[in-house]
Amino acid sequence: MRIASLVTAMNVLVAAGFSIAGLVSPKSILPASYIPTETSLIFAMYAAARSIPLALITLIAIYQNWEPAVLILGILAGFIQLLDGGVGLLQHDPGKSIGPLVIAVLQFSAMYLLSRSTRSGAE
Repeated sequence: MRIASLVTAMNVLVAAGFSIAGLVSPKSILPASYIPTETSLIFAMYAAARSIPLALITLIAIYQNWEPAVLILGILAGFIQLLDGGVGLLQHDPGKSIGPLVIAVLQFSAMYLLSRSTRSGAE
């Protein structure tokens, strides 16, 4: 549970951090040649509206030691990173591809270990 909690907490906090950075300093998230617009701010707000509550609920589940909730939220966070990596691939940006894909692999590995330990503990 500790490894799964640590990986999941880092995952959701990084995602929330990027969405907050997009709100505070959109230039830090956009490609170098892009100029922040009202549209980029709106997209940053949508990202924050999803990632911040996910981070808060996930941290509560970790704090309360709710293994089933951590498992579900961790799998969700892994799929979000996987899709973020796909967006990076579509942008032909290795930095926006490799990072999320590595985090997704770590997340799914941690969730696999958690589900295995949960199943073996129930037997």
